[in-house]
Amino acid sequence: MLLGDILLQNNAVSSESLEECLRDQKKTGDPLPRILFRRQAMTPDVLADVLSKHLNIQRVFLDQTKPDPAALKEVPAKVACHYHLMPLESEDGGLKVAMAYPLDLHQLDEIRIVLKKDIVVVLATEHEIDKAIKDYYGIGAATLEKLTDDQSAAKPVDETVLLNDLDQAQDASVIKLVNQILLEACQSRATDIHLEPYQDDVRVRYRIDGVLYDAKISDSLKRFQAAVTSRIKIMAGLSISEKRLPQDGRIVVRVEGKELDMRVSTLPTPFGEGIEIRLLTSRQLLDLEHLGFAGKDLHLLESYINKPHGIIFLTGPTGSGKTTTLYAFLKQINKPDRKIITMEDPIEYQMKGITQVQVQPKIGLTFAQGLRSMLRHDPDVMMVGEVRDLETAEIAIRVALTGHMVFSTLHTNDAASAVTRLQDIGLEPYLVSSSVLCLIAQRLVRTICHQCKAKSKPTSEVKKEFHLSEKDTDTFVFYGKGCEACKFSGYQGRTVIYEILPVTNEIRDLIMERIPANKIRDKAINDGMQTLRQCGWDKIIRGITTPDEVLRATLQDTI
Repeated sequence: MLLGDILLQNNAVSSESLEECLRDQKKTGDPLPRILFRRQAMTPDVLADVLSKHLNIQRVFLDQTKPDPAALKEVPAKVACHYHLMPLESEDGGLKVAMAYPLDLHQLDEIRIVLKKDIVVVLATEHEIDKAIKDYYGIGAATLEKLTDDQSAAKPVDETVLLNDLDQAQDASVIKLVNQILLEACQSRATDIHLEPYQDDVRVRYRIDGVLYDAKISDSLKRFQAAVTSRIKIMAGLSISEKRLPQDGRIVVRVEGKELDMRVSTLPTPFGEGIEIRLLTSRQLLDLEHLGFAGKDLHLLESYINKPHGIIFLTGPTGSGKTTTLYAFLKQINKPDRKIITMEDPIEYQMKGITQVQVQPKIGLTFAQGLRSMLRHDPDVMMVGEVRDLETAEIAIRVALTGHMVFSTLHTNDAASAVTRLQDIGLEPYLVSSSVLCLIAQRLVRTICHQCKAKSKPTSEVKKEFHLSEKDTDTFVFYGKGCEACKFSGYQGRTVIYEILPVTNEIRDLIMERIPANKIRDKAINDGMQTLRQCGWDKIIRGITTPDEVLRATLQDTI
């Protein structure tokens, strides 16, 4: 019996919807289930339940089922991928396998011949099988097996491709393997890919929401390390013959119809070249509200970034989202009547309507030199990626004093420490007090997954850290239980926690007197500044993040 007849017989889909899907199938050639799901005529779970009932086959949930290691060894990855099945149990010379559509009797006979075993079929959804194959065999497992069988494929690739479509199906090759690694990173919302060579293996890790996770990948990747490295270097326009020096490059690929910018950096190690790939997409260019700035703080910040002149410093450690916030500033004020120039190292996001300059220290184009040249182009707003030395700081400050708006960053732990940092590198207090509009410190914290969010009472430790009374029974905090949507981490996405220190007349007086940062901080708090931890607590009780995340990000902070 055909699948359509089974669905009609079980009232799983209307005849009208089925006819539309069948017409679509004739045009596209796609499998009927895929068309049904795309048109939302039914869900994968409903189809699995219908087939289970009609065929009298057991329905299993692979996220709750752990395959037998012996069964996994009996089915090569390329067989599992080709026939789209997941081995579960090996017993009495037979094999239990999960399949999504076990309707083709010829295919079932073919599987028995290939595996030389009798098979017992159980039902699972296509998505569950895809995920299980990836989890237990690893990313690109079938490709690696095919490459192992064909040793000639391990030779370095020599095609020059600067624009790839990662969705395009290809034969087993190093090209396909690299695409699978990149595609998995994109689908996992990773911001970075780390390929780390060691003596006996190559470790692949993805950074998701600021945390590194090991990617499941076959140990045989080590055999093709040189070919994979060469492929990535060719895609990034790097020299494949230079293996002794670090190199930096860029890849532009298409993923699901969208362009994705990747920054590639290589690093020579005793066991081959380590590779770091930063994934950048235009969708990451959010406005201030979506980044996590809210309420009166958002209005205060908007009033500062729209001022005609002055300088705003963003502070925080590496990876705290300072550059993303700077881009949000630029996005907010990017209008036809304003000339905006940036000096960056590197340029992370391409922005239309803004002149962006890449720092090139090797040829003398430093931040300081770039700033001098930028002034000749009559800018209204200038963004300096980072103030690292006295020369850059002095020029940036003087530019702000001469009628320009300047945005920049510093590496300090809190907002008040930016004042002492500027003075430590040699700036005179009068220059700082007269040019700086406000100082912003920020951190990134993970947000709770909406799919598995739950609430609980705060622990004694949390009450102590956030200065709550032990008798407080009305306050609740939230956490994520962990589910498939968040890869069982309990978190999905990130938001910013921050403190904004406006440079008021009182603060200017303290700067002129070279008062220590802790005194400036105390004065700002007395004037109403919300600290990083206070901002974090506000997001905890609103159910956005957890106490653990805020405490991790604000170890040196207190309420």
